Amino acid sequence: MTFVSVEQVNGQVSSASGIAVDFVRDWRQAASRLSAGHRTAFQHAYWLGPWYEAFGGGAPLIALISDAATGRDIAVVPMVSHIRRGIRIVEFADFGVTDNNAPILASDAALDAAAMDAIGEALVEALRPLPDGFDLLRLKKMPAHVGGKANPLVSLGRIGSSSLNGNLVLTGDHYEAYQASIKRMQMPRCWRVFSRHAGARFEIASGVARAHELLDVMDAQQQARMRKLGSRFVLNDETHAKFYREIARQGVADGYAVISALVCDEGVVATTLGVRLGATYFLLRISHAGDPWSSCSPGLLVTERTMAALHAQGVRRFDLSIGNHDYKRRFGAEKVPLTDVSVALSWRGLPYALRDHAAQGLRRHPRLAAIATPALRKMR
Repeated sequence: MTFVSVEQVNGQVSSASGIAVDFVRDWRQAASRLSAGHRTAFQHAYWLGPWYEAFGGGAPLIALISDAATGRDIAVVPMVSHIRRGIRIVEFADFGVTDNNAPILASDAALDAAAMDAIGEALVEALRPLPDGFDLLRLKKMPAHVGGKANPLVSLGRIGSSSLNGNLVLTGDHYEAYQASIKRMQMPRCWRVFSRHAGARFEIASGVARAHELLDVMDAQQQARMRKLGSRFVLNDETHAKFYREIARQGVADGYAVISALVCDEGVVATTLGVRLGATYFLLRISHAGDPWSSCSPGLLVTERTMAALHAQGVRRFDLSIGNHDYKRRFGAEKVPLTDVSVALSWRGLPYALRDHAAQGLRRHPRLAAIATPALRKMR
């Protein structure tokens, strides 16, 4: 295994804080570390393996954080580096497809306030002397907790500083009670309307071939929708298509990748794509066949039917993804704050870090943000 380390002494990183940080350049070298650790669904091998294969290019950068004295693992941070406007940036393995970014945390890691500060500071200090000459560390969309443990990297920023947030629905153990709480959405009526069509049914793909068929339909339906709205659509390009299909290939059988659909004799009417880890499900993509089916609200209906099916399998936490569309409130979703961090690693990165901090502060002052945001965007 090839490591890139800081101030190495007999293979270990010397650190006053007692935290050792090593870096590997190949996700496959890190994939087995903390396989039983705390993570969100987006730090799963079924997500990160396809991500690095599709998007990682030549610059994966995975931090392996451990106790310098005992060698025991503390965290794995899946990152990547790239150059934007001449600035060398380190960030999470994301590129816009991941809802929650976070480290993978050891199950037995002791994370008090002092330890959290030390981990974040050690990561920053380990990045600065690397021969790559990195300028900026950007860590976006971080939840405050990872599998019930505090996320140590949020100590580098301010909780809730992200412009994005999760949208969490807690259904409880009795789905009928949850259904009653959203009765104004009239999902039973929508199901009755849809069921009048010959062959009407709801399904969750159980095999890879069927999952890929539904993803093909999803791409076509979403592209048609975006074209109608005059918006750019990239999720069906070669890179994204490869990524989502590989997640399906690896994760459908285990129930990690959830591809569902409303289907009748006339074809596939609506689809969803999401990922599941334990009792938590993240909805990532929805598509539907358009206006001819509006009487049964197919996008909402396929979402609700997916929730019902997964609830029967033990899921109790449904995150309806980042972004604050009105329908998420109708499902009873509560906003979950996420944290962004921006740290200058060199003098070249300092203006960009200051720009990021200014943007985060402006989010608490909407009127001022409306004036200043256009100028700040030019520095991104």
